Amino acid sequence: MKLGIFALQGAFIEHEKAFSALGADTAEIRRRAHFSDGLDGIVLPGGESTVQGKLLREEGLLQPVKEAIEAGLPVFGTCAGLILLAKELSNDPNVYFGAMDVTVRRNAYGRQLGSFRAALAFDGVGEYPAVFIRAPYIERVGGGAKALAQVNGYAVAARQGNILATAFHPELTDDLRIHGYFLDMIRGKV
Repeated sequence: MKLGIFALQGAFIEHEKAFSALGADTAEIRRRAHFSDGLDGIVLPGGESTVQGKLLREEGLLQPVKEAIEAGLPVFGTCAGLILLAKELSNDPNVYFGAMDVTVRRNAYGRQLGSFRAALAFDGVGEYPAVFIRAPYIERVGGGAKALAQVNGYAVAARQGNILATAFHPELTDDLRIHGYFLDMIRGKV
């Protein structure tokens, strides 16, 4: 199995290590030429969504990646990746891929000082030690999307068909179950 991990900015190396530990091959995507048809899935890591969105546009990646997601390519977005995947942002006029029927609030828990850890119940995984850094949350889950985890009444993880997204950073823990869940999605096991 080969995953393309967007290495424009953010915590991409940590995702590479997690997926490698689970036996998946990874390739960094920085330019349009790096985005190939031979990928089984892609990962949009945490970081700064506006910077990532700008770089996706400048590198000519936004439209081809959007089309690949719409065609069924599995995608896993964490934190900024959730923002990039959302159909709507409640506190930002930008829309990037617009692939997941959710409304997301950027920096919902505050700035860097508002970062925290929480044990949460993740459907299909169980109790999970989540790390939130300048995290968004999901204000609305619609259409075919389903909330998979919540904190204080807000969804912080969701799935819609081939799309998995979390407001937190599973790559910053030693717990590989959510990365494994994504691999199982690709294999059609969940």
